[in-house]
Amino acid sequence: MARPARPPADTPESELSRFVDLVRSTVPPIHPAGLPFVGGALGVAAIGHRKRWVRAAGLTAAAACAGFFRHPPRTPPSRPGVVVAPADGQVTLIDEAVPPAELNLSDEPLPRISIFLSLFDAHVQRAPVAGEVITVKHKPGQFLSADKAEASEDNERNSIWLRTADGHDVVAVQLAGLLARRIVCNTHPGAHLALGETYGLIRFGSRLDTYLPKGSVIEVEIGQRAIGGETVLAELPTTGSPA
Repeated sequence: MARPARPPADTPESELSRFVDLVRSTVPPIHPAGLPFVGGALGVAAIGHRKRWVRAAGLTAAAACAGFFRHPPRTPPSRPGVVVAPADGQVTLIDEAVPPAELNLSDEPLPRISIFLSLFDAHVQRAPVAGEVITVKHKPGQFLSADKAEASEDNERNSIWLRTADGHDVVAVQLAGLLARRIVCNTHPGAHLALGETYGLIRFGSRLDTYLPKGSVIEVEIGQRAIGGETVLAELPTTGSPA
């Protein structure tokens, strides 16, 4: 779930609560899907604690997994009618393409923005718009490098179709990749997602494609870094009509 900013406290805080708040603001929480990896690595460190190299390897792996599966709090923009980045990463493609056929959404090309997630980006995915989940579709496929053009069509993917209160249809597609072979999606048709709310995760990077309604005004450029749940990708058309 997206985490709203905490309101200021009305009563004085104790030193302990201040310390806890400092830790929370400094160390991002971990997505639940990453807990088994962190726990397993810590278990290795505990079992092999008498051997320095085993202990070091376990602790290093635990720290790496905690970083890979971090779930940092984000503050979505208050500006209405915008599409935010569904993930951290680099904008690698801006074009027009037909959305995934399994959604039965449109046979016409729609504006598309692709974000590539590296191993060092947060792996969680967030709702690009606030709205109702119309459809969720998973399609098995290959595990080509996510930066290849054919990855959008050939790779394993999971697509969610969101409809805003104004009737705009926006699609976010989680794409598997060469290393990222596990897509997690925690939403379902009929669910209502808030702007920037966490709905899924791709283990160890990969790519997110966002399909926009025709007439959307794109506000990012290729090569730009995006922050999931915060960076505005585009402004929706002023009048809503399903694609």
